[in-house]
Amino acid sequence: MVETEEFFDAVSATQQRDDQGLVPPRATDPGWAHGVMVNGGRQKIKCKYCHKVILGGGISRLKQHLAGERGNVTACEEVPEGIKVQFQQHLGFKVLEKMKRQKRFRTGKSSSVYIDNPGENDVKRKHPKVASRRPERRAKEVDEGISYRVKKDKKHLNVTAIQPIPVAQPPIQSLVSQECIDKADMAIVKFMFDAGIPLSASNSCYFQQMADAIAAAGPGYKVPSYHSLSGTLENRSAQEAEELSREWRKSCEMTGCTVMVDRWVDRTGRIVINFFGYCSKGTVFLKSVVATDIDKSSEALLSLFDSVVQEVGPNNIVNFVTDVEPSYKAAGKELMRRYRTFFWSASGASCIDLMLEEIEKMDEVKEVMAKAKRITRFVYNNSWVLDLMRKKTGERNIIRLGITKYASNFLTLQSIVSLKEPLHQMFTSDTWMQSSFSKQSVGLVVGDIVMDPRFWSFSDQTIKATQPLLAVLHLLDSEDRPSVGLIYDAMEKAKRSIITGFDDNESMYLPYLAVIDRIWQEELHSPLHAAGYYLNPSIFYHPSFSTNKVIRKGLLDCIETLETNLTAQVTITGHIKFYEDAVGDFGRPMALRGRESLDPATWWSLYASDYSDLQRFAVRVLSQTSSIIRCKRSLSIFELMHLKKRNRLDRQRLNNLIFVHYNLRLQERQDAIKSTIRDEYDSLCFEAIDAGMDDWVEDPAGVEHEDCTWMDLTLPCERTAAASPKDVCDDSMDDYCSDDRKCIDVNKDM
Repeated sequence: MVETEEFFDAVSATQQRDDQGLVPPRATDPGWAHGVMVNGGRQKIKCKYCHKVILGGGISRLKQHLAGERGNVTACEEVPEGIKVQFQQHLGFKVLEKMKRQKRFRTGKSSSVYIDNPGENDVKRKHPKVASRRPERRAKEVDEGISYRVKKDKKHLNVTAIQPIPVAQPPIQSLVSQECIDKADMAIVKFMFDAGIPLSASNSCYFQQMADAIAAAGPGYKVPSYHSLSGTLENRSAQEAEELSREWRKSCEMTGCTVMVDRWVDRTGRIVINFFGYCSKGTVFLKSVVATDIDKSSEALLSLFDSVVQEVGPNNIVNFVTDVEPSYKAAGKELMRRYRTFFWSASGASCIDLMLEEIEKMDEVKEVMAKAKRITRFVYNNSWVLDLMRKKTGERNIIRLGITKYASNFLTLQSIVSLKEPLHQMFTSDTWMQSSFSKQSVGLVVGDIVMDPRFWSFSDQTIKATQPLLAVLHLLDSEDRPSVGLIYDAMEKAKRSIITGFDDNESMYLPYLAVIDRIWQEELHSPLHAAGYYLNPSIFYHPSFSTNKVIRKGLLDCIETLETNLTAQVTITGHIKFYEDAVGDFGRPMALRGRESLDPATWWSLYASDYSDLQRFAVRVLSQTSSIIRCKRSLSIFELMHLKKRNRLDRQRLNNLIFVHYNLRLQERQDAIKSTIRDEYDSLCFEAIDAGMDDWVEDPAGVEHEDCTWMDLTLPCERTAAASPKDVCDDSMDDYCSDDRKCIDVNKDM
């Protein structure tokens, strides 16, 4: 601890060289880098961030001010968060040191008492011999005083040194040597390689949280053992996840919920169904089932779906969402007919992906996509060409991944079009012309494609038809707002955007709209979507809003289905007029301003209190999602949970693993909602192949993708699949399974 304090002081002293005259001579405390003496006095210091002048207490009081410790001084509201955390940790270290000193005094190991000076430095003072007529009482007073300070220090330590550090904090490196950072980095990477953990695990928000918590615990922290991890800590994690689930269930009793059926298939054909619940409180994982044997049976699926409905409660469900597979669609519709109190609907993301798939089958689009894939395969399978492309594009990559396979295809085409000029420069440069690739047949073909105006023209046309659909897909994948009140309007805007993009030329846009309208009518349209469209104030009160028979009929169907009380049905239909005419609280100035800024369900909860039945109905409709919201899957966890060999684990432990894993992933997503569908990926990594885009990127020569692990590769590749076969073996086994040396199965459809 002493070494840590000394290092802090040394670095801070270096930082203060530019502020000569503003700090005391020979000052080494890190606080002086963030404060200025007023009139040359150590007891009157001005904060550099909020400019508050702190009277008394010296530099210690300034550090408490910067660390946000209330009591002796108000917290600084302007200090950067990184600096605040540094001083929280710094004060924590000093408390630990004081406790050690006081412990040495009490145990008689030291004949000196260290008294903390509220000024700049700690002063070591000899304990005076007691010459009083009442020496025993004096000694008792000293001892009790120290005991009180120890208790106070322990309380202080709990608040400052062990509190969780926010995820978004920048690395605290200004007070740590580069040698220490390098040592920590190497310790982490050695652990990951030794344990066979995929390097992409570092993308987890809990990775930095773990590092911060260990740093806050201080040197000497002992990591938990395997038995502690698989026992007490595992149970505590399950309890936290269960508490989250209980809070979610309470919320969905008020606002209703959407049950989402996430079906995915690995490369061996194994099918797993994950059930999630969505409401205004967020998304939670409900259960996971291996459904390979029942996937094509609508009767078996109906029985499974019914069991989930019973667990959640039929009265709590507003929407039951599946993909567009025929057996799932049939089971969902029969489930809706059985209960008649909620709706089944197809996932909006699945339907948009189906539209994109149908568009890709069109002759002109198919030709464009084939040529685009020819470009990417050539570039990414020749390292020299790849390096040249990156130099010309400023290190940008071509492949982009979306939340569905066909979204990824068209996002990648957009990326190619955005790189048109750099690609032109690349294939006309002297470097390219002098290379052997420019004389090879495949190089000549790709060069001709890049220089062909027809290819770029057809690519632009394809983007005009698909970009609006990708925007809808992005909207559905976002958790910023529930999408039931948005999807109807979003689809209408997408169609208008396509018409505008083709300058109202019917011969150009009609083939695309025909595909969109057919899938919308057959798969995606629901009375729930129509009701959400009508009840969304930001849409309804907009001058461009228009209603029709389909929308009004959908609204009435929704009232009859979701409200089983006949009297309440009459009340709701009667009060709709007040909403339409913006009467009463609906017409308040605040309500007018809130139409655009507030979430639709929140708007109704604020301004419809005079019409409680209508309010409850509108909130339940507008609190739902129209698409399956997927969290990022961990494939190694999938194997751990569903591989038959894992049956050696007791059932409760297996359930804990599944429940905690998925709910942590969902919580991570909700805490860090991203503004784009997905970022660009380096296609040298197998992420694109794992996402079902192997027709865009071929495997590197000599590497068999199906039977390798990342530790077999020489490429700097991060895979989402498990790194080692040990990930799919029983925890108690020391050796690898001889029959399971395979990469983890990957879902083609993301």
